[in-house]
Amino acid sequence: MNIIIYTVLILTALYFLLRLFGSIASKKISKGLRILLFIGLIIFAILFAIGGKFLLTLPLTIASLALLKLKGLSLFQLISLFRLIQTLRNSGRFSFNNKNVASVSTMSTSEAYKILNLSPAKSLTKEEVNKAYIKIQKKIHPDISPETARLSSIVNEAKEIVLNDIS
Repeated sequence: MNIIIYTVLILTALYFLLRLFGSIASKKISKGLRILLFIGLIIFAILFAIGGKFLLTLPLTIASLALLKLKGLSLFQLISLFRLIQTLRNSGRFSFNNKNVASVSTMSTSEAYKILNLSPAKSLTKEEVNKAYIKIQKKIHPDISPETARLSSIVNEAKEIVLNDIS
């Protein structure tokens, strides 16, 4: 008899939980799941770190960082921005210590394609170039962060070089 009572209580509670879940807005659900997943991953990372399983804490920590948005940029956008800065630093076009930007263009067309993450072998249209340009500019526009004004001017220059190359 107790099993029947427990089953009815569990099914009733489950019914009301599902009904409540159905009436909540999807944005609240996704935000709640993101927070719950983040907290769960942090707890697992701490448990693995305490247990001596340091190799397992790194993927969990990185996965939890991907859920965070730092100043409007996700971890994947930050990695893309880091790749852009590395490309520019390797070509000598960007330095954190140098505050002045050279007015003379020394950027090659291959560097311009690399900055915009485009393939020179592929036949491109102006729309594709503008789409790649806008995607990068959304991350580094000077209105978002004044420190990225130099990066923004370099990306502008890369766009002009690629557009001239495909014309």
